[in-house]
Amino acid sequence: MNMQTTAPARFVKYVRVRSEPDARFVEFDFAINDPSLFVELIMPKDCFDVFCRRNEVVYMTEEQAEKNDEEAAKWRYGTEAELR
Repeated sequence: MNMQTTAPARFVKYVRVRSEPDARFVEFDFAINDPSLFVELIMPKDCFDVFCRRNEVVYMTEEQAEKNDEEAAKWRYGTEAELR
């Protein structure tokens, strides 16, 4: 039996902050390798800072965030064709 000994490829970890800058808690989206597959998380600012450092996160681009918003809108409201 041949066991794989190399480490897995490094995944990019994305965040998108949704809360206001001065909020007590940071509300954010967190995704691994695919910014369209994310979970919503909430944590205190200090914990968020540590979380981001440890995970070496990348902030989602405006384009990635807009695409996620468009997909969410389709699920909530349907497409224009479905509304007619």
